[in-house]
Amino acid sequence: MWRALIVGAVAMLASTGAQAAGQCNARDDVLKLLSSKYAESQVAYGVTNNGGLVEVLKSGPAAKTDTWTIIITTPQGVSCLVAAGEGWRDMEQIAKEPEA
Repeated sequence: MWRALIVGAVAMLASTGAQAAGQCNARDDVLKLLSSKYAESQVAYGVTNNGGLVEVLKSGPAAKTDTWTIIITTPQGVSCLVAAGEGWRDMEQIAKEPEA
């Protein structure tokens, strides 16, 4: 079922002027869609060596689904879907060296 939801989201992005085979749109529009339709919000991010922003979004504890999405945003503000699915699990972070 979640695959159909993601395909529907990508189709919606495509119908609103998306680029790159219908999987890209303005970052604000992508974030609004993922928030309203899947209750997803940002949980992690990183900047690529060419200035792109990679973000992991996942649904919160109050959401009816357990979904996640990874997007990458260009410096021009265009976000593209990289991957999406269900069952994201956070891992316990263990320090490599004890802090003083």
